[in-house]
Amino acid sequence: MQALWMLLASVFFSAMGVCIKFASTHFNSFEIVFYRGVVGVLFLIGLTRVHGVSLRTKMPMMHVWRSTVGTISLVSWFYAIAILPLATAITLNYMSSVWIACFLLGGALLLQGRNAPIRQQGPLFLTVLAGFAGVAMMLRPTLAEHQVIGALVGLLSGIFAAFAYLQVAALSRAGEPESRTVFYFSIGAMLAGTVGMLFTDMSAWHWPSALWLPAIGLLAVFGQLCMTRAYAQGATMFVANLQYAGIVFAGICGMVFFDEQLPLIGWLGMALIILSGVVATVLRSRTVPDAPAEEH
Repeated sequence: MQALWMLLASVFFSAMGVCIKFASTHFNSFEIVFYRGVVGVLFLIGLTRVHGVSLRTKMPMMHVWRSTVGTISLVSWFYAIAILPLATAITLNYMSSVWIACFLLGGALLLQGRNAPIRQQGPLFLTVLAGFAGVAMMLRPTLAEHQVIGALVGLLSGIFAAFAYLQVAALSRAGEPESRTVFYFSIGAMLAGTVGMLFTDMSAWHWPSALWLPAIGLLAVFGQLCMTRAYAQGATMFVANLQYAGIVFAGICGMVFFDEQLPLIGWLGMALIILSGVVATVLRSRTVPDAPAEEH
């Protein structure tokens, strides 16, 4: 059942990506982030009341940092989805595990210094190297000139997703329930979207295009709830790595809904990123056991 919940979460997140790509032709990234935050806040207020979870926190600054880096990742990811092929944008965001491996490698070398030969960090080093090789294979043959900025922003979304995940793990260890963490993240997204809309033109609402906005928020919430349920009995390696099924679903959706075609080398690069992500998840579990679910 854990595996089925994780696969369902991947389907919801892929469907959210499809809705974002459709919505991006009518609304800018800040507007989409704002409405995603609004739906999340309203839904989580009701959910926490039903389950009797208080929304008060004793560690507001930790939530501020988590919401800040998480919102930067979210805005960057939504922008990348609007510019890049759907599978490419989602793969770059899912590189967060590879970035975490990169952070762990750098931290190990800095803390242990010359007392730790580089060969002791071989698995981490190879994981990071494979991840970036996959990025080079996937982006180089599939990007047009106008998509270069989108690719850089997509990479940025993965970096900040890694920072956000590390902060989520810290909040989890501190005893914060995930619903409270996601609630404050949704508030951060709503505020960031509001500020962004002050400096961009507000898009006019036209039916039925406006229906993409609540759909994005609901799919994000449903995906997170399914992922939380999948992790409820412990974050097994098999379940944790099933999140990468979302990349395959995104590739299929891109071909079906947007007629997006990736060359063979692009698919091979995507497979290499998935493989490096799986290995990175295994290595991360040794450093951060019983870690919470990742958010997308």
